[in-house]
Order: sequence, then C-alpha cells, then structure tokens
Amino acid sequence: MSIWTDLREFFFPRLCVSCGKRLMQGETGLCLACSASLPYTFIYNKEGNEMERCFWGRFPIVRASSLFYYAKGGKVAQVLYAMKYHNRRTLCVKMGEWIGSELFPSGFFEGIDFLVPVPLFRTRLRQRGYNQSELLARGISLKTSIPLCLNAVCRVRNNATQTHKSGYARWMNVEGLFRATPEAELLRGKHILLVDDVLTTGATLTACADALSSIEGIRISIVTLAWAK
Repeated sequence: MSIWTDLREFFFPRLCVSCGKRLMQGETGLCLACSASLPYTFIYNKEGNEMERCFWGRFPIVRASSLFYYAKGGKVAQVLYAMKYHNRRTLCVKMGEWIGSELFPSGFFEGIDFLVPVPLFRTRLRQRGYNQSELLARGISLKTSIPLCLNAVCRVRNNATQTHKSGYARWMNVEGLFRATPEAELLRGKHILLVDDVLTTGATLTACADALSSIEGIRISIVTLAWAK
C-alpha cells in the first residue's frame, strides 16, 4: 500500500459493518469471519421454491431466488442498513457480485435479457445519491454480463417507508406505486429480472411487476439479496 493509503487507513479505518473490526486488505464491508457466517438460503434455481410460491397468483412469475435470509438485528440486516443509509456504494456492488457468483452456476440467469432494478422516487434518489438496488444490479451484471434496463419503469410517488407496517398496510402503501414508461416497449418479448435488496411481503416487487405486465410477451423473474421469510 502507498503512504497515502496507509494514512487514510490510520485516520479513517475501514470497519466491518457487522462486528466493527478493522477490515483487512481485500475485504469489502464485511470481514471474512462475518462473511462466512451469513445465512444462505440455498434456494438458487430450485423450481417452485417457497420464495417463488410467494408470488403465485399475483403475477405469472418465471423464477425467484434470494441469497440470504433476513432476521431483524442480524448480520444481513446490518449489511442492508449500511447499504441504504451509510453511503456504502462499493458494498452494494460487492453484494451484487456475490449474488451473481453464487447463482450463476445453478443456471438461474439463463435466458435473462435485462436486469431491471426496482427504482426509487426521484426525491429519495436525490437525497440518498444512489439507488442500492441499481448498484446491486450493476454488481450482478459484472458477473453475468447481462445488461441493465434503468428507464422502463418509474416510481410515481414517494411512498412512506414499509419498515414498521403490517402486511396489509404494506400492500395498501404500494397501490399504483409504479408506472411503465415508453421505454418499456424495449422489453417486448423479453425475459427480465427484477432486482431489489430485500423481500418481505412481496408488495413492492409485485407492484413493480404489475406495472410491466402489460408489455406484450414480457416474462418476469425476481432476485433479492435477502429474504425475510
């Protein structure tokens, strides 16, 4: 490392978002010990898996998967919080690369034409400076070479946070939340993969899929970093 890197590490040490220990060279966001203890779902490309069944009857989903299980206060929750609120953009991309690396051998990405991250409302995007779902998708793209489509769907209002809402309130909170744009016609006859950070009730992802379902011949799959099963 250069002297400038050494000085930066001394005054602004990189710390693990979970345990708070100093990160070693080559570690991003999480130390090796915390990375090794993350709760994998091992869903990968299992047809008709439980996560996929969450969307049956809501829209004609092709496949669905998530890399980790989410638990309140757990390591994955700490990662998600850092991604969304602590400006950890590199961590977002790294998590996307992790999704891509883990799911690629299973054939999960076969036939996917575009990655479509769930969009933020423009004011929230301006405040945060980035969309964590878009950065996740960029990480997946780095590992799979699947292109991103960023302008096919937009969020039409800044809905209140879903964090403390009941299941029913979550569904009411996302009614009419997304709208397909004229650029969505580029997805005619394509198989898209909606990308989001976490799946809870599925309300947000279903609302996003609904906005795109009128596109002729579109096929929709879903992937998230975490699943609050």
